[in-house]
Amino acid sequence: MPGLRVRTKRAEPGRLLEHADPRAPLAIRRGADGIVGRGVAMRLEFHGPHRFTDAADAWRAIARDAHVDDAVAVPGTGLVAFGAFAFADDSAATSVLIVPKMVVGRRGDDEWVTWIGDEGRLHPTAIDEVRVELTDGAIDGERYRAIVREATERIRAGDAEKIVVARDRIGELPSDGDVRSVAVGLVQRYPDAVTYAVDGVIGASPETLVAADRGHFFSRVLAGTASRGATPARDAEIAEALASGDKDLREHRFAADSAMEVLRELAPDARASEPFPLRLPNLWHLATDITGTLEQHRSTLDVLARLHPTAAVAGTPRAASLAIIGELEGIDRGRYAGPVGWIDGDGGGEWVIALRGAEIAADGQIRAFAGAGIVAGSDPAAELAETAVKLRPITDALADPLP
Repeated sequence: MPGLRVRTKRAEPGRLLEHADPRAPLAIRRGADGIVGRGVAMRLEFHGPHRFTDAADAWRAIARDAHVDDAVAVPGTGLVAFGAFAFADDSAATSVLIVPKMVVGRRGDDEWVTWIGDEGRLHPTAIDEVRVELTDGAIDGERYRAIVREATERIRAGDAEKIVVARDRIGELPSDGDVRSVAVGLVQRYPDAVTYAVDGVIGASPETLVAADRGHFFSRVLAGTASRGATPARDAEIAEALASGDKDLREHRFAADSAMEVLRELAPDARASEPFPLRLPNLWHLATDITGTLEQHRSTLDVLARLHPTAAVAGTPRAASLAIIGELEGIDRGRYAGPVGWIDGDGGGEWVIALRGAEIAADGQIRAFAGAGIVAGSDPAAELAETAVKLRPITDALADPLP
């Protein structure tokens, strides 16, 4: 097939999300910066255990044949595709790479528009509010506590060291619902997180799987959670306890060590920070930042093929925890906790874990997930409460999208 024709030029797009499709927005935002797409110049679909390597190979061929005129040359310009991938190898969910017909973006003082194919005109439209209340899905609170108890029994029996189990909430989008309003609400409430909307998957993730530009990469591992305190003094006490607590540190070490093991295979100079408390609007997380330089010709999709699923969303050891998750949850997670983000023509881009969000099907059915990492000594009631806090971002954005 003929190569894609891509042209990026400077522009002042205004409010980025107003350029997205109201029903099916394409967006990756962090605060005021980000990229938003509209239309579909190319859609690639993948399934099964080789979905990442298949996508990486297909993308290399597309990028090689593309004709790109990029007058701005910052991350997010030129040829880009938005992507969302299924969590499990055997999931029925479709993993996708979508090249829009148009992309508008902002990074610092740089603003631009990219046209893929024929150039057109910008037609921003006002964003309407949509309100949806979520209810219990297949795994309600009682069942989730039972799942946690069974997971701790499996850990005590030596079947795994950590198992991340999730529960779901469901709802229905009105037929005229404007999904962009949910994204706006997430950006406003969680400006330091990455708000994502790709092929019906939408949320605000605090966890960066990999972000890379010209080979230099960054990855942030989160595991270990505590609710924020009601006063500054209490908040500081909670952060200190999280950073020194045995249960949370063990959970975090599993996740950080497994990520480092994989990333050092792709970047021998990979180095990790010490764990530190990361403050979010409604939570504290234990975080470790990993940086380094990818080996030549490695793309971010190649990293995803090795890194996903991390111990932060699956457990340790990986194969054993995934098998137990499938047995205990008994449902298809779809693209919850899978990678979502964007890739450029050089293989760089930004991918986060699809957390603190939901998946909106074409018929308007909504399914939101949240999970918790179970280790020896986990308390079912406390883990259920943790999932309730993690559900708040998407629950609040759906119930009151424009605060």
